[in-house]
Formats: sequence, structure tokens, C-alpha cells
Amino acid sequence: MSPRFPAVTAKQVLRVLQRQGFVIDLITGSHYILRHDDGRRVVVPFHAGVVLKRKTLKGILRGAGLTVGEFNRLRRKR
Repeated sequence: MSPRFPAVTAKQVLRVLQRQGFVIDLITGSHYILRHDDGRRVVVPFHAGVVLKRKTLKGILRGAGLTVGEFNRLRRKR
């Protein structure tokens, strides 16, 4: 059985991605563009307090090279 997609906000996603080595490269309007040293690039739409849609989160995780299970484990670490 595959792990479930969590209900998370953009702020929570940004925190996990920054722990994985992504840095904010550019903020354009309500979108944060993050880059990793190895060339990966991820765009996160940022609307304070709004839970990201499942398909949006799926695209972000695909771009970051993370599975849902890995994301869930990283999100729980403090």
C-alpha cells in the first residue's frame, strides 16, 4: 500500500525542501523558485495558510526527486 499524500501548506513544503539542500533562488509574485546544487529546480506556489492540492504537491515532489514516503518522514523530523 502506498503512503498517503499529506495535507500540507507551502510553508511546510518549503521547510522540508530547505532541509534537503534547496535554497530560495527567486520569488515571483506568490511563487517561490528553489534550486539545488545538483541542478534540480522546484516551483512552490505560496498562499499563506492554504493547503496545497494533491496534484500540485505531487508535481513538487517529482521535481524535488522525493517520494511521498520520504517526504512524510522528513516532515516529521524536527
